[in-house]
Parts: sequence; C-alpha cells; structure tokens
Amino acid sequence: MAVTSPTSSSAECPHCGGAGFYKKAVPYGHPDFAKLFPCVCKLAEQEQRDAARLLEISNLAAFLDKTFETFNPNVPGVRRAYLRAQEYARHPRGWLILFGNYGCGKTHLAAAIANQLLRNHYRVLFAIVPDLLDHLRSTFGPSSEIEYDQRFEDIREADVLILDDLGTENTTPWAREKLFQIINHRYNFALPTVITSNRKPEEIDPRIFSRMSDRALCEEHIIIDAADYRRLPIAQRYPVSGAQRRLK
Repeated sequence: MAVTSPTSSSAECPHCGGAGFYKKAVPYGHPDFAKLFPCVCKLAEQEQRDAARLLEISNLAAFLDKTFETFNPNVPGVRRAYLRAQEYARHPRGWLILFGNYGCGKTHLAAAIANQLLRNHYRVLFAIVPDLLDHLRSTFGPSSEIEYDQRFEDIREADVLILDDLGTENTTPWAREKLFQIINHRYNFALPTVITSNRKPEEIDPRIFSRMSDRALCEEHIIIDAADYRRLPIAQRYPVSGAQRRLK
C-alpha cells in the first residue's frame, strides 16, 4: 500500500503516487508491518545524487576529450596498455595498475576508462590523487556543504575508483594515512580500482605498493614504455578522427 499525500499525483510515480515511500501489504505482526520502504523512484533519485557528487569530485569536465577514440594506439609502446584499458572498461574487475613516465598516455587511458564507464552508468570516481586529498581537506572548512564522512564514504565506495598520479601527493602524515585508508578499503573488499603512477616502486608507500602487487587482485603491472606524446606532432598524437575533433 502506497503512502500518499494530498498534493501528490499518481502521474508523478505509478508506484508510490509521488510520496517516495510505500508500505508492504502484510498482516499485523509481520516484521515489515507499517514500515516505510523507499520507492524505486526515491532510490533512483538517491543514485543520481550519489553520481552527481562523484562527478563533482572527479572534475572529469577537463578530460571529456580523453576517450579511446581520441587515443592513438599506434604510438610505439602504448598498444598493450590501450588494449588492456579497453578490456577493463568493458569488464571492470580487480585492479589495473599503469606505470610510465610523464606524457606516455596514462592519464588519457585512465580518463578513457572513466568516460566509458560513465556512459555505461557506473558510479565512477576519477581523481588526480593530490586533488582528491585537497577535496577531503576542504570538507573540514566551515563553508563546506558536504561533511567529511560523506565525502570519504563516496570515495571509498565508488563502483570504480580511478586514482591518477599516485605518488605526486603531498606526503604529510595525514595525506599518507587517508590515502592508505582509501586504498586499503578497496583492497579488503576487492573493489574495482585503477591506479596510474610515474613513481618507482620504492617511492610508493610500501603498505600501498604491497596491495597493488597482490596477484589475486592485479594480474600484472602494465608498464607503458612510450616517449612523451607532448613532443609529438599533433598528427601523430591522435587518430585521424580524434585529431580532427581536437583541433576544432
């Protein structure tokens, strides 16, 4: 039995009449008797709010052009990573770790995974690690509209978490601990996670690198052995269609 209000209309939602909640038609004494349950429309609204929060943190607006279509897999040294990233975007399971020098295409591939998963309605969080930690710090400010606990939970529980540039964060004790807590939670629950880094293994927090190296979650580390694409002519950076879009 739906819980309705005088101002609601059945046209608003065929299930709850716009109330957002419903009661189950069960007899007195049943554990669910008189309990309110969120309607599918209410759950959909919550999912949209959660996705909007993740998108806000992700700041993917700056990376909307970073797709598989605009990535040139024919640049020497990138094809293996390109194919693995495409596979991961189709079936995000386990962890994908991309290592490589500046400008080798790590961020492009990570953003391409995020953009593809967003199109497939995953709750994705794409974040450059230092920016992510700044977002967390900002929740302690008096003007923050989101509480720290909520933002921290959003990050830990995203369907897919994509951390770009691990190792470039400010290595304060607070930053190290928060980053470890996030990654450790993803590790403990085997949540799909993508990590990129240009650091050497010995430069990464050993607690984090140990988890990145667990073959139960991550079969291998993909090392992108490619030159800095920023030094390449525009025609060589992108596929023909991607270059045309980029230059518009």
